[in-house]
Amino acid sequence: MPQKPFQMSEKPDGPDGDASLLTKPKTNTQRPPMYKVMILNDDYTPMEFVVHILERFFGLSHAQAFEIMLTVHKKGLAVVAVYSFEVAETKVAQVMDFARRHQHPLQCTMEKE
Repeated sequence: MPQKPFQMSEKPDGPDGDASLLTKPKTNTQRPPMYKVMILNDDYTPMEFVVHILERFFGLSHAQAFEIMLTVHKKGLAVVAVYSFEVAETKVAQVMDFARRHQHPLQCTMEKE
């Protein structure tokens, strides 16, 4: 006797006679840790250069960049932005490379938030 073909409207029976075999496993996801990118003060890097760095690499307006530069100057450091690890690492490398190429001792670091 030939078997009847499986119809889409029929549900495969699980242990309780339901469609439990079709459920998705639960995933427990977490947000990745974030990292603060900071610029440190020194006595040699011109303020205008710091403003240029903030505008160029962090997309800040001139007013925002000037305000952060003053914070760096007065307090010794300032948090510029917060990113995922890879983005923060890239920003730090870009700033450090640009400062070195222009012969400035500017320091840019990152720290886990």
